[in-house]
Amino acid sequence: MSDFIVGLTGGIGSGKTTVSALFAARGVSVIDTDEIARQLTAAGGEAMPVIVAEFGPGITDGAGALDRNAMRRLVFSDPGARQRLEALLHPRIARIALQACAAASTPYVILAVPLLVESGGWKEYCDRVLVVDCDEALQVKRVMARSQLAENEVRAILSAQANRAQRQAIADDLIDNNAEPSVLAAAVDALHLRYLDLARQKLAAKTGAKC
Repeated sequence: MSDFIVGLTGGIGSGKTTVSALFAARGVSVIDTDEIARQLTAAGGEAMPVIVAEFGPGITDGAGALDRNAMRRLVFSDPGARQRLEALLHPRIARIALQACAAASTPYVILAVPLLVESGGWKEYCDRVLVVDCDEALQVKRVMARSQLAENEVRAILSAQANRAQRQAIADDLIDNNAEPSVLAAAVDALHLRYLDLARQKLAAKTGAKC
């Protein structure tokens, strides 16, 4: 059971997935709340009956999963829709994510929460908050390339998220992802060693053992 949780967050296109993969490659358990959300909203997913009851069958695709494009359009046209969706999803995501953290066998876990700042509440579960940061222009470029979205669509997503200053304000640790991949790997290496040490210290304090 892991007793040390590192909350990982960052804006869209900042490189959270890449950083998560680097930690996973070092043997760290990674719990991704986006992946949990996808499972909950897949065809037959636990959350789909309540989502359909709230928004109607038009919000689903042909297989019965959440139609993310339709939901995105609804959320941007109706701000209240986002709050209603989050009220249905967030408690379920939190329950599954925290169960996975408790069941992990690695010294610490990475809990990836893209909207850690915006959602509130998540920070209280984390021993550290790690923010992946990069220039906004680079975020826009990355998202346009991977998602085939227009620039105005990407900027609309960015405007709905916390800004860089807000994320940086809650960060215990910050990874600058403007540089080359080798620099990113080195930053993860350094943090990995630090988190292992902090996890050992927390365990020692909890058990009364010496580090």
